[in-house]
Amino acid sequence: MSMTTNSIFPWQTQAWQQLQQMRARLPHAILFHGSEGIGKTAFAEQFAQSLFCENQQIDGHACGVCASCGWFVQYNHPDYRRVRPEILEDEDAAEGDGAEDGGEKKAAKATKAPSKEIKIDQIRALAGFMNVSTHRQGQRVVLLYPAEALNTAAANALLKTLEEPPENTVFLLISNSLDQLLPTILSRCRKFAMPVPAQEDALNWLQQQGVANADMWLAEQGGAPLTAQAQSQSEGRELIDTLLAYLSQPDLAAALKCAEQLQKTPVTELVSWQQRWLYDVFSQKMTDTVRYYPRYQQAIRTLAKRTHTQALMQLLKATNERRAIADHPLSARLFIEEMLLDYARIFTK
Repeated sequence: MSMTTNSIFPWQTQAWQQLQQMRARLPHAILFHGSEGIGKTAFAEQFAQSLFCENQQIDGHACGVCASCGWFVQYNHPDYRRVRPEILEDEDAAEGDGAEDGGEKKAAKATKAPSKEIKIDQIRALAGFMNVSTHRQGQRVVLLYPAEALNTAAANALLKTLEEPPENTVFLLISNSLDQLLPTILSRCRKFAMPVPAQEDALNWLQQQGVANADMWLAEQGGAPLTAQAQSQSEGRELIDTLLAYLSQPDLAAALKCAEQLQKTPVTELVSWQQRWLYDVFSQKMTDTVRYYPRYQQAIRTLAKRTHTQALMQLLKATNERRAIADHPLSARLFIEEMLLDYARIFTK
């Protein structure tokens, strides 16, 4: 996705104004944090572009027409680096970004799954970049996301750089989950909280993007408009509906059939969908409200009466633990079967 001038989202205007107040004494590292799917990366990229812009606007936005902006939108600025997991690089390549890579390189990559981690080699590679003098005596910017993808060795290498930051270098880190980061890294960054949009703003934006049933998608994604838009465009709707149909009428025998239908679905997504469903059952039981799946409120109400609060809390805890290992299940099908059977059991005792 190439950036254009003033491409922050409507719900980020106030955050942008707050960020401008930091320009006079810019920290060497800013950590943008908040829920997934609210536009943190686009916001940080827009800020990076504005730091390079040769004709910055009064409101702090980049002009979009100078030479630096031209380089930036093509990801060719000599003083800019993005550090992110290989899997995100591959997704961009699939969309045509980076299509100049040779066929041999792609064939070699295809033999092994792209990494979901940020590795130490990626942090070490920044050393050469930071030792070269900057273009037109400006500053360097390193954008790193998501910060929780740093593996242990990479996190420790980054920490050393943040402890002795190079001159004229700004690190912009992005995180969906601060509790997964080393406390020492957190202490070296200026934290900048990003807002979840008001429901009205998010709905207006989704409708402008042409998303049908925007309210349903937004509710199911916990108020995160970018995730809602992505899900609405994916082919996964019938898979979500398959899972929700099972969750509405849990049955030990049906669990195996459902697991078979869903075995090729990303396990992390399935865990997230069930997690939200369980929150709704719990919320219905405690406060008579449903947040994520209002279309299923009747089924959720019935289920809330069929189980005990203690059993629900234990399953929510187990689901949170499953979420932590969902990226690397030994067998996706067995993982899903076990998840669905555990769910059915709390309603069939």
